[in-house]
Amino acid sequence: MTPFISELIGTALLILLGNGTVANVVLQDSKGQHSGWIVVAFGWAMAVFVGVYTAAPHSGAHLNPAVTLAMAFQGALPWAQTPVYIIAQLLGAMLGATLVWLAYKKHYDTTTDAGAIQATFCTAPAIAHPAYNLLTELIGTFVLVFGVLHITASGTSLGALDALPVALLVLGIGLSLGGPTGYAINPARDLGPRIMHALLPIPYKKDSGWSYSWTPVIAPLAGAALATFVYHLLQ
Repeated sequence: MTPFISELIGTALLILLGNGTVANVVLQDSKGQHSGWIVVAFGWAMAVFVGVYTAAPHSGAHLNPAVTLAMAFQGALPWAQTPVYIIAQLLGAMLGATLVWLAYKKHYDTTTDAGAIQATFCTAPAIAHPAYNLLTELIGTFVLVFGVLHITASGTSLGALDALPVALLVLGIGLSLGGPTGYAINPARDLGPRIMHALLPIPYKKDSGWSYSWTPVIAPLAGAALATFVYHLLQ
């Protein structure tokens, strides 16, 4: 399996299981409806575990442009390969979001809450404030990348044995820092599904929140760069 296909499949699994958890919790008449934030946080952690474990042997399982950026800064990934990884991650996120829609098609058809529908694709702030929303995403991604760099302290990409600690790291971020913005902490995870939200024929959806969409792209990349800088400063 090539790194491109590995990142595409790994990211698709991440989004399928992660956004699938959200769909299970918020869509009308789902058996998991109203099961709450703890289910969402654990679901995303398990999504990370499956995605990382699947992709790790072939690409290092970045599944996130912020992680790819950090690995390039680390010298663990050639800069020429970064566009390949990021494009694969974006396409994988779009594929995963489409699979969630197919799995829950009948529930999308009957859910009239446009905010709930959007939540199954992409993030939105609980309280809209550009500066603080940006800061929250930056802090969350800093924690993610700083943790990943310690987990992969040898300077290599993620391996299959790193899947569980990375999943626990994401679980911790979701439980502690997820409330303000929904903890995108991954540009592809947010942008790819947001594109599919705009494209798919969902009866009661609203606009795709493009005025906010730059925050979960720019902030995670900035958080990754800052985390890498601090990590090297402390070595």
